[in-house]
Amino acid sequence: MTAPHRDLPSLDLEPPGLLRVSPLLRDLQERGPVCLVRTPAGDEGWLVTRHTVLKQLLNDERIGHSHPDPANAAQYVRNPFLDLMIADTDAETARRTHTESRRLLAPMFSARRVREMEPRVAAVVDAVLDDFTAQEPPADLHGGVSVPVARTVLCDIIGVPPQGREHLTALLSQTAVLGDREGVQRTQRDLYAFVGELVRRKRAEPGQDIITRLTEGGLSDERVTHLAVGLLFAGLDSVVTIMDHGVVLLATHPEQRAAALADPDVMTHAVEEVLRAAKAGGSILPRYATEDLTVGGETIRAGDLVLFDFSLPNFDERAFDVPERFDVTRSPNPHLTFAHGMWHCIGAPLARIELNTVFTQLFTRLPDLRLALPAGELAENEGRLSGGLSELPVTW
Repeated sequence: MTAPHRDLPSLDLEPPGLLRVSPLLRDLQERGPVCLVRTPAGDEGWLVTRHTVLKQLLNDERIGHSHPDPANAAQYVRNPFLDLMIADTDAETARRTHTESRRLLAPMFSARRVREMEPRVAAVVDAVLDDFTAQEPPADLHGGVSVPVARTVLCDIIGVPPQGREHLTALLSQTAVLGDREGVQRTQRDLYAFVGELVRRKRAEPGQDIITRLTEGGLSDERVTHLAVGLLFAGLDSVVTIMDHGVVLLATHPEQRAAALADPDVMTHAVEEVLRAAKAGGSILPRYATEDLTVGGETIRAGDLVLFDFSLPNFDERAFDVPERFDVTRSPNPHLTFAHGMWHCIGAPLARIELNTVFTQLFTRLPDLRLALPAGELAENEGRLSGGLSELPVTW
């Protein structure tokens, strides 16, 4: 890496505003497609700011999740769980392992399998909304709808039994805390022990779920546990955050919401616009250059930290017309929220169905739903890797 004492633009963990790019991020985007910055962890890294270049680099095999010295690799934030995501093998082995993992998991999220899950998702959302609408307003939509829907759907497909789901949610939440290394390490051990025991049980008593299919694929218990934890960690908070922010966007844009509810095709576009606009910066995936490469006139050296920002390029004026405008009819909408190429989120089809179902059923059943607080006063999760809202008070 470059010398640590240089004065560089510093990224922070301040929650981004909906439909509002921070002046710092907008300035970096105008400076160039990649910019050297100081991360919240105090290290140096290359932030990818523009849509076209991010899409290109997501297909570049010279950037991956391996590092020759993981213990001393530059970091975006200090979190022991993220340390496990850095492969301590050579780049080719890490790439092969990643490809093999995707090969095993992709069929479980195929278009056909996801279509088969639609009735189950609809039933989950319906049951959750029954409980939620039985309350007297105002009520917390984050804890009352977003979390139970995302948790139930994800745990169903992965194979976590109902009696362990709240405990699992607590473990995942505690694992994402920043600034408490010892506490996170303890929780991390508990999380892997919890999922590891589940893997052993599924091997003995198979079901119709992802863990069972992975155990039948010839993988060790350790490898299945690692994959399952990764799916749970990546798949829960991300869907909850987008669901929360999507409700905020639709609740505060009544004409756009009415257009989406009136036409299922428009609702499909609305989901894509929510995915694009739900965060204006802050969704960072840390990766490392495995060899030297030149991007936008800048030389990124082997071992350098490369920060894939999956939200800032969604507000790149070179790719989107008036990106700060929320437009449920926007088409095409080539957002990169689910990444691209070899890093594309395999759970994207399922997430889209969840979002579509929640937005449609929620605003159909509660057409007068509105925020109980001004959008600017909603409480953000501070000190957590995943960010998002800590609660979403609504009334109707």
